[in-house]
Amino acid sequence: MRDYDLLVVGELNADLILKGNVEPEFGQVEKLVDDFAVTPGGSSSIFAAAAAKMGLKVLYASRVGDDIFGHFMIDAMQAIGIDTRYVTVDPDIKTGATVILSRGQDRAMLTYLGSLGVISRRDVDPAWFQQVRHLHVASPFLLTSLRPDMPALMREARAGGMTTSLDTNWDPEERWQLDGFFDHLDVFLPNEGELIAIAGTNDLETALAALAPRVPMLAVKRGGEGATGVQGGRRVDVPAYPVQVKDTTGAGDTFDGGFLAAWLAGRPLEDCLRFGAACGGLTTTIIGGFNGQPSWAEAEAYIRAHA
Repeated sequence: MRDYDLLVVGELNADLILKGNVEPEFGQVEKLVDDFAVTPGGSSSIFAAAAAKMGLKVLYASRVGDDIFGHFMIDAMQAIGIDTRYVTVDPDIKTGATVILSRGQDRAMLTYLGSLGVISRRDVDPAWFQQVRHLHVASPFLLTSLRPDMPALMREARAGGMTTSLDTNWDPEERWQLDGFFDHLDVFLPNEGELIAIAGTNDLETALAALAPRVPMLAVKRGGEGATGVQGGRRVDVPAYPVQVKDTTGAGDTFDGGFLAAWLAGRPLEDCLRFGAACGGLTTTIIGGFNGQPSWAEAEAYIRAHA
């Protein structure tokens, strides 16, 4: 028995989400949006929130500024039971933030890295690898100071008896360099676009054939098309659940939380994909990444209702 189910070393940043069917235009052109919300954000933290709501005990390490967004993020994480004792408040930096224009099932995002760029190996205690069951690695292309050490952290976690997972999220530079990231990986959780870009192909089938053999478990998020999983050469496809989409912020990260909660509970691939799809779908019904995330019982009931 270990003290925690999940260790995440990742970003904490606030999201300003704007809703509307508009496109920004320079030249001091003012356009109106339909709604807005300031919500807890960051792929790693949204994932951690989803996992915690599914019943996992989560240990979170990060670094934020001594500012309104930094304290806002710590409070939001603590409110759902995530252990934030190892989140450092650093007065010399600003907490990162993202402005999101959400339109239907698509989004445009502008991110100020701030604290995201200074989270590093110094924020990781090696003793944790004996205290936690699973390490989730996310956003290597944003966590620029931590990224060079991520493969070593995964190796050390494995050596300490942990399992590991990876969600790269999008690479703003579109270089997709992931040397060493697959060497000590148990579960890979890209979306379809990321999978195709990482494989350097033009279609899903070729990308699956290229990357599925590199990892024991591959789960691909496909938005309205559902999800595809490959384990031991066996492929499973599940459809998306019917939801009225209001905002897709954090849907993929919430999918990860549902999928891994089921995987750590020993469920088969089909169940893991269904829990991921249910969690990811339900969070789109409310604006904000932390909102709409279900508990295990709520996800399970939703899956039964749509069997």
